[in-house]
Amino acid sequence: MTLSLPETEPRAATALRIGDTWREASSRQVLTVVDPATEGVIGTVADATPSDALLALDAGAEAARTWAHSSPRMRSEVLRRTYELMIADKERLSRLITAENGKSIAEARAEVDYSAEFFRWYSAQVLGADGELRTAPAGNNRILVSQHPIGPAVLVTPWNFPSAMAARKLAPAIGAGCTAVLKPAPETPLSAVALAAILERAGLPPGVVTVLTTSDAPGVVGALLADPRVRKLSFTGSTATGQALLRAAADGVISCSMELGGNAPFLVLASADLDVAVASAMAAKLRNAGQSCTAANRFYVHESVAEEFTARFSRALSSVTVGNGLDPGVDLGPLISGTARDKVTALVERALAQGARTTTGHRSLPDRGFFCSPTLLTGVPPDAEILRTEVFGPVAPVVTFSDTDDAVRLANDTDMGLVAFVHSGDLAEALAIADRLESGMVGINRGVVSDPAAPFGGWKHSGLGREGGLHGSAEYLEPKYIATAW
Repeated sequence: MTLSLPETEPRAATALRIGDTWREASSRQVLTVVDPATEGVIGTVADATPSDALLALDAGAEAARTWAHSSPRMRSEVLRRTYELMIADKERLSRLITAENGKSIAEARAEVDYSAEFFRWYSAQVLGADGELRTAPAGNNRILVSQHPIGPAVLVTPWNFPSAMAARKLAPAIGAGCTAVLKPAPETPLSAVALAAILERAGLPPGVVTVLTTSDAPGVVGALLADPRVRKLSFTGSTATGQALLRAAADGVISCSMELGGNAPFLVLASADLDVAVASAMAAKLRNAGQSCTAANRFYVHESVAEEFTARFSRALSSVTVGNGLDPGVDLGPLISGTARDKVTALVERALAQGARTTTGHRSLPDRGFFCSPTLLTGVPPDAEILRTEVFGPVAPVVTFSDTDDAVRLANDTDMGLVAFVHSGDLAEALAIADRLESGMVGINRGVVSDPAAPFGGWKHSGLGREGGLHGSAEYLEPKYIATAW
């Protein structure tokens, strides 16, 4: 397959865009990008080293001299043009996402829309950012608070939403007046390179954003965090990696935003509309083949509706078309790698050995690619391993309950707290349960909660800080208090 890469793609495969020029990566090596649906090579990018990272930071520090003091209108217009260019180029960007990530083309198009919306949302917020002016309680002076860009930022994004995760970090950082070094996942670097090219076309000055594609994430990110010029780290990925990065950022007292793992409960109460619940379950479970931190991971269903819910859910899962995401009519693409597929398969096998049963049966899958069958598991013991693990695949384990208090207790019995889902025909009941769930986000009678205008983030080991909405801007701003009187 031949991909149409960004207009500014260099002829030298080992070159990195740093500042306003292409520089040879010091490794003189490339990263190979593989299509998870075919296992074929679809492209290469430069493999950056720690020394390249410091050159990128040099460019960002130089650009910050002017970008931090640029007008809100200028920043707003860059963000708005980025939105417009992404929408105009949606089909190419979508095919790029599907090729390197594997998700269906319909999902990829939705991701481009979602990604672009961050730039539109923050283009408006830049113009409405406010400080404070008020009289001190004692009446003897005024309290004046202004907002300033926090400084050069390191942004580390995962492979599951290669465009959206970059946009969710870049838009507020750019809008706040920060410069940034973006390190995308080595499995899916092409979408980040494409986005950087669009930002350049939108008028973003050289050096404000640099994309570092690399196979040496610990070395590259470690070198950046050790540099005193870095003042912000935003990371999306596993909890274990996030904990290691927090330790690395501690010496420099670097402000950290962490969007980490999830283990989302999906509660179906006795009063739930089962048509709505099943539709929501399909969205919450199968989005990106279940490879999402917000994916429903544990289904707790009231015993009075469990049989009907699982029958409908099983039929819906069995009707899903699995295949290459670029093919028409495909609902579910592959997992990201053979390792990911094998992990999910092993989890299912161990759950069956512990007494679970599957109602979705065996299906024939393509000979090549990292495909996994949508699977419903019933009769899952409450202490089963699969309920304690972020599955990251299209597998839905179901546990029944009779008492709502027990369901809430089971839902909260995890060190994760990113998102939870509640389905009920009684809004007051659903809101009361949502209030008791130890989670940063709750979806009521819906399977998707993400919105660029809303704060995205979790409690407990699911992270620190928020992305999106007004809270997302605050992550990249430092308040300055000035005491004065007149």
